[in-house]
Amino acid sequence: MRYMATYDLMETMRNTNQWLGASALAMSSYPAFGMFPHPFFNVMAAWGEVTERSFARMVAKPDWNLHAVVGDDGRDHIAEIEVEVARPFGDLIRVDVQGRAPMKRRVLLIAPMSGHYATLLRSTVQSLLEDCDVWVTDWHNARDIPVSTGKFDVEDYTLYLADFMKHMGPDTHVIAVCQPVPLALAATAYLAAEDPAAQPKSLTLIGGPVDPDAAPTDVTDFGRRVTMGQLEESVIQQVGAKYAGCGRMVYPGLLQLQSFMSMNAEKHSKAFTDQIMRVAAGEGGEHDKHTVFTTNIFLSWI
Repeated sequence: MRYMATYDLMETMRNTNQWLGASALAMSSYPAFGMFPHPFFNVMAAWGEVTERSFARMVAKPDWNLHAVVGDDGRDHIAEIEVEVARPFGDLIRVDVQGRAPMKRRVLLIAPMSGHYATLLRSTVQSLLEDCDVWVTDWHNARDIPVSTGKFDVEDYTLYLADFMKHMGPDTHVIAVCQPVPLALAATAYLAAEDPAAQPKSLTLIGGPVDPDAAPTDVTDFGRRVTMGQLEESVIQQVGAKYAGCGRMVYPGLLQLQSFMSMNAEKHSKAFTDQIMRVAAGEGGEHDKHTVFTTNIFLSWI
């Protein structure tokens, strides 16, 4: 139970900060305060708005919202999402450009499963659609999958990728972004041994650690000092009681986000403060870097 208690404690802290932000925004927006104009109320409202958004939990999976693709015929073609292979922990989805002839290149984009949805790669998908037919790994949220469904670990992840590659065939160009880079390499190597004819045509690895020792950092140094057993005891938790996956052992996205931000705490703290000042001055907008970051990253952590 201690693992679940820790998860629920983190969720309680997040929920409390969200509530404090919403309360500050509501209180500072009372019409009566307009009779006593003071910068304090603007700053308080701005703090509440930015805090509430930063600590909000995404309750619905975001839409892809892909723009129409201009074809060789000069016409706009609508892009629709179709599930091609449905699996318990993730689907292989196809971005079907309606009315466009099949393209010469077939691309499988492997999205990270590290606490946020595949829609984080929306801009990458949009750029690839101009010249390729695109498929994406659409991972499900572990907190919403009952324990009775079974486990999903590194081995399962790798086998999922191998199955998706087999389904698409050898004329596929695979692109792995960030976290799945070593697993995409492992899946390709697995196919090379088990089913060579199913290997992808090319494999592009972006922003992931294939050989951590090639460029030593504080992160790789940390990895040498800490054992897997220590990590399991300190960061693995059980999904809390309010979710369908109650009891499932996970590495919580909130904890990963905290670790990620701690590496550049001063930078993120300054960005948070600067955004409050922009909002207080009436200069904040939905396309601000901080707003986009909190919308795409913060809100979707498991």
